[in-house]
Amino acid sequence: MTPDTVSTDRSSRGVYGISVTSELSGVGLQTLRLYERRGLISPDRTVGGTRRYSPNDLRRLERIRELVGLGVNLTGIARILELEDTRARLIEENALLANSAAQLEFSR
Repeated sequence: MTPDTVSTDRSSRGVYGISVTSELSGVGLQTLRLYERRGLISPDRTVGGTRRYSPNDLRRLERIRELVGLGVNLTGIARILELEDTRARLIEENALLANSAAQLEFSR
């Protein structure tokens, strides 16, 4: 694993309970549950079913709060987040393909 991979793995691992997440994010408990029901966030769950939020979830909540502040409704937020996620994935795939192409070119 590279240092970047380790960092990414850690930031996607759920470590915060719902109360701590609420306090850290400034988002109420019921609102966190609503966001989960609407598919805006997907916290990890323990074996016992307790929600565990990751640093990535906190960043996503920050983005959701920003969009709410701009007056975007939850349906719009869901679509924006979906497009942003797709864009990030495509950028990553493009970088991998560019790297593969460079390696192929180098091996000629």
